[in-house]
Amino acid sequence: MPALVGPIKINLVASGAVMQVGDTLYVSPKISSKTFAGAGAFNTGNFIIANNGISLTNTLDSDVFDQNVAGNA
Repeated sequence: MPALVGPIKINLVASGAVMQVGDTLYVSPKISSKTFAGAGAFNTGNFIIANNGISLTNTLDSDVFDQNVAGNA
């Protein structure tokens, strides 16, 4: 459905970012990546308390391809 969109401020559009305003049929990624991080690594805020006794990050990846984007040209 059509929509009224007010002022838009875009600070940063990184590589592979998707910005959508209004109607769209589909959104298709052009790149993919994988990030490994331990417990509490992506916490954001002013006062974060993360109590992690033992934190192990499993980086073993038995399959080679996780998100194929070859057909999204």
